[in-house]
Amino acid sequence: MTYVVTESCIKCKYTDCVEVCPVDCFHEGPNFLVIDPEECIDCSLCEPECPVDAIYAEDEIPAGQEQFLELNAELSSSWPVITEKKPAPEDAADWEATSDKLQYLER
Repeated sequence: MTYVVTESCIKCKYTDCVEVCPVDCFHEGPNFLVIDPEECIDCSLCEPECPVDAIYAEDEIPAGQEQFLELNAELSSSWPVITEKKPAPEDAADWEATSDKLQYLER
């Protein structure tokens, strides 16, 4: 099993989660983070660190966001690994309560 980054992360991209990952399975894109399902060891350390509740266990992904399992796998194969916390985008707080953000995902 793996953990999955879902829609809430888009345009927020808080990186609190990456510092606690013992296997460096997070990858960074322009405005989103993903988890490499091949590297994730299902430790659950990242889930409580996410301030926007964007990380879920594979079998607990919210209804309507199942496509993020495949999206995490796809994008983690081409995006670079991130292991250190970075400042969030300046407008991250403005996006926290926004839904239907998939359209804003930058690849």
